[in-house]
Amino acid sequence: MTNTVAAANAEISRYVAASSRLIFDEPTIATQPPLVIRPYRLFSQRFPLLSLSLLERNSISSSRLRSLPNDSDASGGLTYKDAGVDIDAGSELVRRIAKMAPGIGGFGGLYPLGDSFLVAGTDGVGTKLKLAFETGIHETIGIDLVAMSVNDIVTSGAKPLFFLDYFATSHLDVDLAEKVIKGIVDGCQQSDCALLGGETAEMPDFYAKGEYDLSGFAVGIVKKDSVIDGKNIVAGDVLIGLPSSGVHSNGFSLVRRVLAHSGLSLKDQLPGAAVTLGEALMAPTVIYVKQVLDIIGKGGVKGIAHITGGGFTDNIPRVFPEGLGAVIYKDSWNVPAVFKWIQQAGKIEDAEMSRTFNMGIGMVLVVSKEASQRILEDANGAYTAYRIGEVVNGEGVSYH
Repeated sequence: MTNTVAAANAEISRYVAASSRLIFDEPTIATQPPLVIRPYRLFSQRFPLLSLSLLERNSISSSRLRSLPNDSDASGGLTYKDAGVDIDAGSELVRRIAKMAPGIGGFGGLYPLGDSFLVAGTDGVGTKLKLAFETGIHETIGIDLVAMSVNDIVTSGAKPLFFLDYFATSHLDVDLAEKVIKGIVDGCQQSDCALLGGETAEMPDFYAKGEYDLSGFAVGIVKKDSVIDGKNIVAGDVLIGLPSSGVHSNGFSLVRRVLAHSGLSLKDQLPGAAVTLGEALMAPTVIYVKQVLDIIGKGGVKGIAHITGGGFTDNIPRVFPEGLGAVIYKDSWNVPAVFKWIQQAGKIEDAEMSRTFNMGIGMVLVVSKEASQRILEDANGAYTAYRIGEVVNGEGVSYH
């Protein structure tokens, strides 16, 4: 890993001097100068944000958006919009941003670097932090933070190189911050990338006592001839699903609303499981990097979708060429008990569940029929994978 980072840094330095001569030959490529790496700083200086044209605004369609609560759906069940998150408004903002920064829409932003692309992604943890404050579980929330970015950039086939974090609080509790950062370190180790630096911001009176906020970004690299971009996807290709650990880091505004309506506490046992609701909901996001890169190395992977805010319904079509959609086999994988409880307790419609949560599948790979057989056979004993659907002519995602 050290050699990889060193080589990448050296290559970045060479291209800083030549940035004005770069020719951008792909419509999804950024037009900003390359990154300049700075040392780790506390409190005083923030790392510069990557430009909008470099970053995909995937998080806009996730639980990060806030709006005034609306009435529940006609069935009386809770909805994500009822919990204060309007996915349609997020999609509209993405559409408007795309007018200003063409090329936005994938899971990671690509930047040319010689015969490779740097791939960058950014995200936070959302209102899952509220449950961390309530449960006192802070050791794994950093894993969630890393996962949300590295899982995005690996969808392009990129190997994560480094990660930077932002930790903000009103009053710095060193012991608490250490627990959070330990989780970030664990997440970086799981994704085989370096924790290069970050920012710790102490802002008196800005956050409630004992609370904090997190965000971060990751940068990876992939050869131009190895980019996974979905362009070669055709009808008849197979959808392979990799299981999630639970809710991951999206949909918690709705989860918390369901919890409040259910009459249960985070210390109560999750119905149908041997863990508490708090333990089930705080299960850290799976980091798929090593597994996905291993599968990509065997060939036949055409597209990859990270299932975050927007669920299956909004995320899978993002990797398809125009005119293609997906059919999902509803009973082709085991839906974790936590989702069954969320749906029953909140009286949530199937369509709303599929558009809000990962439903037990955190990553979807679009592969050829031939590759699907090999991937599923190799999964036996090594990892778990499901054949969850197929690509069809048409638009959108349907469930059968």
